[in-house]
Amino acid sequence: MLRVIHTADWHLGQSFHGQERTTEHRAFLAWLLDTLEQQQADALLVAGDIFDVVNPSLRAQQLLYDFIVDAHQRCPELQMVLIAGNHDSGARIELPAPLMQRLHAHAVGRVSWLDDGNLDSQRLLVPLTDSTGETRAWCLALPFLRPSEITGRGQSSGPQGDLLQDETQSYVRSAERVHQQLMDAARQQRQPGQALIAMSHAHLHGAAVSEASERPIVIGGEESISAAIFPEDISYVALGHLHRAQRVGEERIRYSGSPLPLDFSEAGYHHQVLMLELDGERLGEVTALPIPRAVAMQRIGPGTLDEALEQIAQLPLRSDNADPQCSDHKYWAWLEISVRLDAPMADLRARIDEALADRAARLLRLRRELPGTGREQPRHGERLEDIGPRRLFERVWQEQWGAPAEPDVLNDFDRLCQDVLEQDGEETS
Repeated sequence: MLRVIHTADWHLGQSFHGQERTTEHRAFLAWLLDTLEQQQADALLVAGDIFDVVNPSLRAQQLLYDFIVDAHQRCPELQMVLIAGNHDSGARIELPAPLMQRLHAHAVGRVSWLDDGNLDSQRLLVPLTDSTGETRAWCLALPFLRPSEITGRGQSSGPQGDLLQDETQSYVRSAERVHQQLMDAARQQRQPGQALIAMSHAHLHGAAVSEASERPIVIGGEESISAAIFPEDISYVALGHLHRAQRVGEERIRYSGSPLPLDFSEAGYHHQVLMLELDGERLGEVTALPIPRAVAMQRIGPGTLDEALEQIAQLPLRSDNADPQCSDHKYWAWLEISVRLDAPMADLRARIDEALADRAARLLRLRRELPGTGREQPRHGERLEDIGPRRLFERVWQEQWGAPAEPDVLNDFDRLCQDVLEQDGEETS
């Protein structure tokens, strides 16, 4: 019997409306350490987006490497397999790989190709052993597939020019081809009775996407691949990228979801890790282990100002020490308030701040909705990081041309953003 913990999308180092979240990430990692020890796990799979940006802060990197060291000290036989996601720099993830292997941690950041044009599969196959040291399964560790790494590579037939005519379809076909080559190599590697676990950072067709916090993997948000590429001999598929925990068609194909809500739209999600048991090639029970939330995330509204003030009055009071620098402050809830107004109200923020003066909550976002718009009123002091590049581009386009940007224009913008991210990842490696 092999016991495996599946998690993903940690986004260490995330800046949430200008606020750092080290307290929450540290609490999650401490809980995960306890869970790995209590459940006597044989392996931990982290399916990408370990960091929030390709050039993470030193504090974010320290969180990861302290966790790996602590996990090895507390669970010496535990095997850890980590892959890069679309938010990560693959080169950065792989840089300490030789040292991490001494701690039974395997980091895979990028795919590579052999001289004959085929996928270098061996570096992506990680044996998973039980407490006796016997190999019970193989992890097919497939990091996020960047378009520049895979389109036009390893084609069995057809001219490359034809393949590149439609960039989105080119990406999907190339990604599916890479998955297939890796599964073929794993079948040749394994022995009878050994399970195959595919781990991939990808968007599967039909899976539910979060409202605001998930960056398109390639262009136009149409990069999803079919779950049908994982045949029945793949005992379990451990997925990352989508923040909502969910099955995709079958019990064995799962997104673990993110351990923390990464946007207010995710406040109502069930955040968890998944524990699966394998008896030979047979997948046994898959159990969701809920993650305690160190810091609450709350949304008030949309409603009238009076309704918002009434809900604020129900928030917990601060402790006697109301100093924002006190130790309790870092555990106060994150708060978003949406207020519907009949007309602009200059003192709205002042009235909200007054109501929150004795409440254990931190207001991160105040949304104003004016009649007839159904949309948020632009506000002074809005942070660019809260808007995001795509939404900012859409606003500027609308203002410049008086009409929404066409899908083709947004596809071009998404492609440029992806090119910048890939270049940043290469420059920081």
